[in-house]
Amino acid sequence: MVDDDLWALIEPLPRPPWPERAPGPRPVPDRLCLQGISYVLHNDIAWQLLPPDLGFGSGQTCRRRLERWQQAGVFDQLHRILLSRLHAAGELDWSRACVDGSHVRAKKKGGADTGPSPVDRRKTGSKHHLVCDGCGTPLKVITTAANVNDVTQTLALADGVPPVAGRPGRPRHRPEALLGDKGYDSDPHRRELRKRRILPIISSRRAPNIEDLGKLRHVVEQTFALLHQFKRLAVRRERRTELHGAFVSLACSLICWRRLKKTRT
Repeated sequence: MVDDDLWALIEPLPRPPWPERAPGPRPVPDRLCLQGISYVLHNDIAWQLLPPDLGFGSGQTCRRRLERWQQAGVFDQLHRILLSRLHAAGELDWSRACVDGSHVRAKKKGGADTGPSPVDRRKTGSKHHLVCDGCGTPLKVITTAANVNDVTQTLALADGVPPVAGRPGRPRHRPEALLGDKGYDSDPHRRELRKRRILPIISSRRAPNIEDLGKLRHVVEQTFALLHQFKRLAVRRERRTELHGAFVSLACSLICWRRLKKTRT
């Protein structure tokens, strides 16, 4: 599940060392723990149901390793490295970026960044706010409560794109244009995007849809479909947003890794 080439990118990343005086048996190797985390991400099983015969360690071992790595920023670093590799291969389209939001049902009541679903207010849930490049590569995902309006995350998504190296010159982190539907209609946000030298192409509620905008924005829907193929993200189980965010970052990295592998074949 974690092939040799992918592990070669992850292994040099600084990860928190295991405490020397920690009681109990020797810790499970990091690569096996990552495979256990990936298994949970793909199959959406409870941590305690992680099959011990697979050699990934216990569910609690993988969960604690996930938490410690997220605090150290391991998954965000991996995502940035893979974006840089894609940029170097000419596989990122900076001519435009697309933003959108997608609701995610929460399995448990309460928890950070959950709220009443606009579809059924009796149920709580969250929302994934995504910005992707013109090819549909995920650049940044933000998790909020389900009742948070899409437009409130416009600037956070635009500013949240990490600096992407890979080519001569300064790292790239600004698309030339940002495409959004009527949910992102806001003149103050348009002005702020222009200050960042990003052309806002956003439909207005007071006017018909921009012609052919849907044909350009379909990539963000495809990216959401890829993201929610990871069953752990289709339904939110983690009460803590940082743990859910760790799964989101890992899923974005795996999507980038698949695209990078296609460029090599």
